[in-house]
Amino acid sequence: MKISIAEPADGHGKILVIGFEPSFQALEPTRQGEVFQSFLDTLSKNIAAINDPADRNRSGMLIVQQVAEQLLDPIKSGVLALEETITVQIRQESQAVALVDLLRHEG
Repeated sequence: MKISIAEPADGHGKILVIGFEPSFQALEPTRQGEVFQSFLDTLSKNIAAINDPADRNRSGMLIVQQVAEQLLDPIKSGVLALEETITVQIRQESQAVALVDLLRHEG
């Protein structure tokens, strides 16, 4: 998984851009699910290793974790188009893209 952060044109919040490497896309859905679960497990351990709840890196990893957890089931079932880029706009007052709702409508 490739993750980058961009600034939105209006300067409010952040844009999280998520893409998947061709090597991951080439795996069978069952194996993709296993690899992605391993990524989530490692991410969780890295978050737990940071004791300061105000740490910016920890906060960023928590956001990535929340988004990634919502992607696990669609990845396992093979319904997520992994060749596409996923863009999530995050704002302090509200999240501009409700990823959970988007995934519900797709299924």
